[in-house]
Amino acid sequence: MARKARVKSKTGIYHIMVRGVNRQEIFHDDADCEKYLEIIQKYKARTAIQFYAWCLMNNHVHLLLKEGNEPLATTMKRIGVSYVRYYNWKYRTTGHLFQDRFRSENVETSAYLLTVTRYIHQNPVKAKITTRVDKWKWSSCLGYYGEPYFPGDLLDKELVLGLFSGHETTAQARFKAFNEEPNQDQCLEDRFYTIRKTDEEARTEIKQLLGQLEIAHVKSLPRLERNAILRRVKGIKGLSQRQAARILGVSANLIFKA
Repeated sequence: MARKARVKSKTGIYHIMVRGVNRQEIFHDDADCEKYLEIIQKYKARTAIQFYAWCLMNNHVHLLLKEGNEPLATTMKRIGVSYVRYYNWKYRTTGHLFQDRFRSENVETSAYLLTVTRYIHQNPVKAKITTRVDKWKWSSCLGYYGEPYFPGDLLDKELVLGLFSGHETTAQARFKAFNEEPNQDQCLEDRFYTIRKTDEEARTEIKQLLGQLEIAHVKSLPRLERNAILRRVKGIKGLSQRQAARILGVSANLIFKA
C-alpha cells in the first residue's frame, strides 16, 4: 500500500519527531548530541530552514522548524544520512539507525506554536530525566532564557518571543513563566506512540488487576471468565498484547480474540 502523502502546512512550520529503529538509542554521549546539532546547523545554512525549538533525547529527537528552500523530506533525509554515516563510523556498525520515516504534524496557529515549543522543552522533565527544563542542555530552552547553549546560532527565537512582547527582557520573562507552567499538553509523540511498560511494570499491574488470583491460574480458567480477565488486561495502557501473552502464558491470538 502506498504511503499517504503529507499534508502541507500553510505556515510552512512543522513539529518533527525522529526516532531510533526499534526505539534503540541514537545518542550515547555528548559528542553524539553535538554532532547531530552541528549537522542540522550545517543544513540550516544551506537550506534557509528555521529552527524554533529542539530537544535531543536518548532515542529520539523533537524539532520545531520552518521549511527552507527545498522540500522538508529532502532536508530531513540529508540530516539523517549524515548522522548515520557518522554513527556507523564511530561505533563500527552497519544497517538502519532511524525508523524509515519521520513523524510530523503541521503547526498552523500561533497558539499551537507555543504549545509545541513548551511540549518539546518539557520532554526531559516529563520523562523524569531532569527536574527542570533549563537543566537539560540538549534542548533550545537555554537559548530562550538568554543563556549560553550549543550551537550558539541555531535558534530562531524571535517569532516565539515576539508573541509575548516586543521588548526582549519582558518577552523572556513571560516566555519562561509559560514554558515552565504545568500542563497536559499532548502533541505528536502522544498521538503516534504509547510508552511501553517494562515486563516488570506490566507484571506488577497485572497482579494488581487480578487481586487474589495468581497469574499462572488465568490460562486454566473457564473460557468466559478467562476472556473477561483478558479483556481487562488488554485495557492496561502501555501493555502490548504480545507482552501480556508472554506474562500470562497464553497465545497472543487468544488475547486478541478475547
